[in-house]
Amino acid sequence: MTRRLKAGLLGYGYAGATFHAPLLNATEGVELVAVSSSKPEHVAQDWPGVRVWPNAEALLDESDIDVVVIATPNDSHFPLAQAALRAGKHVVVDKPFTLDAAQARQLIEEAALAGTMLSVFHNRRWDADFLAVRQLLEDNSLGRVVHFESHFDRYRPQVRQRWRESPGPGAGLWFDLGPHLLDQTLQLFGLPQAISLELAALRADAQSDDWFHAMLRYPDKRVVLHGSALAAAAAPRFTIHGTRGSFTKHGLDPQEDALKSGERPGGLGWGRDSRPGCVLLDGVSQPFTGPAGDYVRYYAAIRDAILSGKGNPVTAEEAWQVMSLLELGKRSAMLQCWQPVPDGLQTQAS
Repeated sequence: MTRRLKAGLLGYGYAGATFHAPLLNATEGVELVAVSSSKPEHVAQDWPGVRVWPNAEALLDESDIDVVVIATPNDSHFPLAQAALRAGKHVVVDKPFTLDAAQARQLIEEAALAGTMLSVFHNRRWDADFLAVRQLLEDNSLGRVVHFESHFDRYRPQVRQRWRESPGPGAGLWFDLGPHLLDQTLQLFGLPQAISLELAALRADAQSDDWFHAMLRYPDKRVVLHGSALAAAAAPRFTIHGTRGSFTKHGLDPQEDALKSGERPGGLGWGRDSRPGCVLLDGVSQPFTGPAGDYVRYYAAIRDAILSGKGNPVTAEEAWQVMSLLELGKRSAMLQCWQPVPDGLQTQAS
């Protein structure tokens, strides 16, 4: 019998219940065997038969768990990942990896000493719209890209009582959505030369940033990354201008909404984007849709990395680069000036 990868999940809030538990369950060869949660009744209702523990320590003592998935508030990522690595577990951490680059680097070193895999859940590499963008750029359909703009706009005018919108460490929209946009950009273009960021808290009673506008400088292009919690009419998700043509795409990947509504991955049409992008070449506009999105591919790759020695789908070094840019962005916003990206950021990750 082929061995199954046994997973334990720390945290059953929004990320754990909406993303990780359903995705782990939907991945062939992976079994969710235990969850630590302060609300065991919710876990039992959704996943009968899965062991539920009141705290992380109890779950980490379980000898049959191969990989621990950390889906807890941002400020707990580092201590919980450290504890899981020291317990000899492979570890997946939800984004953002940690609160700062120094914590990320320490976890990388501890994983190397333990001989275990450490990965970060940058799931939006498997968004349908991003896969379409990758295909366009790999095919050189637009020619040389000179302007790349990526927006993540939402309309949430009421400030909610939750840690993501609190004034604490790791809160705010830049740390919530910035990691997605930065990771996608690094996948396409590598590290920039410099970053400039502006942050704002625009909603009444906002306790942390709910608007950001970042610019990344490359030798031959400029990249704009933007996020807002107060955009009733969202801007295009992607706008790309190249020497041969342009591409625009409205609307977000459908997987998050499908998961929120209780759908399980793998059904007919899963990840298919109903709103194709638009390519404009030589004055002629035509729709363009890439492959279907599929977050399950992340956990399938985690399974293969642990059980078969294949490559880590999102390395901790890549996530450390994202953390470093998040930090540089915050410094830019504080000093109100461009921040150069140090050469060592590339050297350590290569």
